[in-house]
Amino acid sequence: MSVDPQDDPAVRRAQADRLSAVWASPKGLFLRWTDTNNNRVGAWYVITAFAFFLFAGALALLMRAQLAMPDNDLVGPSTFNQLFTLHGSMMMFLFAVPMFEATAMLLLPQLLAARDLPFPRLSAFGYWSFLIGGVFVAGSIFFGAAPDGGWFMYPPLTTEPEQSGIGADIWMLGLSFIEVSSIAAAVELIVGVLKCRPPGMRLNLMPLYAWYILVVAVMILFAFPPLIAGDILFELERLLDWPFFDAARGGDPLLWQHLFWIFGHPEVYIVFLPSIAIFAMVVPTFAQRHMLGYAWIVLAAVGTGFLSFGLWVHHMFTTGLPGISLAFFSAASEAVAIPTAVQIFVFIATLWAGRVVWSTPLLYAAGSLAIFTLGGLTGVMVAIAPFDWQAHDSYFVVAHLHYVLIGGTVLPLIGGLYYYWPLLTRRKLSDRLGKIAFWLMFAGANIAFFPMHFSGLLGMPRRVYSYPEALGVGGLNLASTIGAYLFAAGMAVIVLDLVWPRSHPPVVRNLWNAGTLEWLAETDDTNWGVRSVPIVLSRYPLWDDPDFLRKVDEGRFYLPDAEEGKRETLVTSVIDAVPIQVLRLAGPSIIPLATAVALGGVFILTTFHLYLAATISGIVTLALILFWLWTGTGLQPEKPEKHVGLGLSLPLYISGSRSAGWWAMFITMMGDATAWASLVFGYFFYWTIHPVFPPAAAPGLAGPGVFWPMAAMALILAGWIGTIAARELYARGVVLAARLTLVAATLLSLAGGLASLAGPWLHGLDPARHVYPAIVWVLASWVSAHVAAGIIMQLYCLAGSFAGRLTPQYDGDLRNITVYQHFLALSAAITFPVIGLFPEVAR
Repeated sequence: MSVDPQDDPAVRRAQADRLSAVWASPKGLFLRWTDTNNNRVGAWYVITAFAFFLFAGALALLMRAQLAMPDNDLVGPSTFNQLFTLHGSMMMFLFAVPMFEATAMLLLPQLLAARDLPFPRLSAFGYWSFLIGGVFVAGSIFFGAAPDGGWFMYPPLTTEPEQSGIGADIWMLGLSFIEVSSIAAAVELIVGVLKCRPPGMRLNLMPLYAWYILVVAVMILFAFPPLIAGDILFELERLLDWPFFDAARGGDPLLWQHLFWIFGHPEVYIVFLPSIAIFAMVVPTFAQRHMLGYAWIVLAAVGTGFLSFGLWVHHMFTTGLPGISLAFFSAASEAVAIPTAVQIFVFIATLWAGRVVWSTPLLYAAGSLAIFTLGGLTGVMVAIAPFDWQAHDSYFVVAHLHYVLIGGTVLPLIGGLYYYWPLLTRRKLSDRLGKIAFWLMFAGANIAFFPMHFSGLLGMPRRVYSYPEALGVGGLNLASTIGAYLFAAGMAVIVLDLVWPRSHPPVVRNLWNAGTLEWLAETDDTNWGVRSVPIVLSRYPLWDDPDFLRKVDEGRFYLPDAEEGKRETLVTSVIDAVPIQVLRLAGPSIIPLATAVALGGVFILTTFHLYLAATISGIVTLALILFWLWTGTGLQPEKPEKHVGLGLSLPLYISGSRSAGWWAMFITMMGDATAWASLVFGYFFYWTIHPVFPPAAAPGLAGPGVFWPMAAMALILAGWIGTIAARELYARGVVLAARLTLVAATLLSLAGGLASLAGPWLHGLDPARHVYPAIVWVLASWVSAHVAAGIIMQLYCLAGSFAGRLTPQYDGDLRNITVYQHFLALSAAITFPVIGLFPEVAR
């Protein structure tokens, strides 16, 4: 968007009027619909996630109505199973995580004084994927086809198509599609925090919200891929009868529990930390002082994220694990309370030391901390194995979970809504309605879930649609139902407050007198971000420099205009935020939507076993991705550098480890490597549970041999070395030799991919007969699929070279695919010795 460089307000107002006229035209309607700007995408993300939240809440009210009285028959057992499965799945996958990502997309660019995050089209693709997958999963209940195996979908019942029907496929494939959008958003957020901070904002000056988002986005990279790996095994068993969870053929359903809860327990903190991050912005504002213990909060957030990956087994205490495992994971489950408590105590200390201005957002903060603390106390209780044996799968656990999620996610988000609504809409929500809603929700949550502790201890199991009167929990369940409807009444007040028309004039800028950069946003609905990208030398610049806002508005910092009419932002160094590039950002495009529709077709058509149509949809997806990359990224600018103000000129193109694209590839491959490591974990898990693994040599069960796995590894590593050599030759300007080397690397990679499948194929491994050949086929196929993707990347670079897009100066694509090749080489160097040599060593 073009921004006039002059300081005259009249000139700037005229420019804004022209822009508004464009956006109000029919063309503007299309531009708004296909816009990739993170503010616009984030707004739609928030609206959609909130809609799914309301729908999931309505399902919960139906469940509570059924459980209000003993022996009730309002809904049948099949419908009730679908209700609680879809309720839990939507709250976790369609509300909690997407809402955090949506809020971050809205706030993060403004908190970092950036014009936008680095990959706006990736954000748009993530949103459309989330919307399509969410509608597919949520809409299944209207056709009686919703999943009914719980939001955790434990095998073996869920892997039997006759038992679970198509609902399990809808859950698995639909939510796998949504997980793609979550990982895409995580990549965008990590690169945004690391590479798009304003000049001078070193890591130790970042807003606490940015720290929390960085920690949680990294957690997503390591938490979601194990679930994706489990999804692959799950669907292969359902669709092809490969026995990963069938004990009769060597499988074990406990592997699913491990993979699911390696995701599932960090998931609790993935949705908790971003919500608490809002408090890290709200508390200093209404205490009117800097946050105490900045370093302690950062360390506590990092510690919480780290520890959350070491306690998944406390969901499996009743599965007969060894005592040493119970002791270790019990201790880890209790230890995670320490960094959580540090954060809460720092918030309280900041309020204690400040001059507190009580407000509606702060009321939600205080109430949510109270509820979350109660949930944390019961969490320490279930972390003790003997107590967990008594409370497991009872309503005591339901109470604990909802106290944690309501106090740690829902109420903080509502408080953030009242805090940031003036920033997003230039209007203030009603304090009166906000307080009424708070007390209804606070009372409702406690009335609904506190009695569940007692009903659980009295013997009421979770996930039952009815219970006998003799159990003696009818009164407790009636109280829980009343509390649930009271909580829903509070949410209804919130919705009323949001849609109530207001005729008041726009609120003043920085209504709450906050000290952080998001309140630089102008109140006249301009179509650009900050007037200029500032130099930031403190954590609360609006407090520490009284003239800071005026200087930004007058264009006294970097990028005070956009003379070429392009969307631009600064790229800075990771540690010290030194400016290194002017990054051109993508504008409105229908490509992210088309790509999401095509990829969604792959998952949805596979659900209904329409494999040919799914394959065609996959080919269309690949074509759209290649078109997206060819037309939207890595384009050569019209000039090598640009003057950005304050006597500084920066390049418009950089490559290698300083570029945002390189970091995006590296971060994506970290998540990919985690999924691969989860499959390798599965191989060794089977080895630990079998006295003889691999099984004794027999037709269809013999290993892939040594020759073909070793040949595949050697060829893939040779292709990796060839890609590195081509990169170095390009850097030296030896273009012809680089092209020939890249062609050779492509051929070597192709041969390696074929050799990886040759071993299982030529040795006749039957994946439907036993879990050993099945897991060997999965590992070999995983590497082969990644080889195929790598070949496409190599051919793409060759095409770019012949088209003049890839040159010694503009070599970002080649450097980025080399990062991919590093991870491919690592996976080959470990996978093939495992499947080729390990059986021989074991015997």
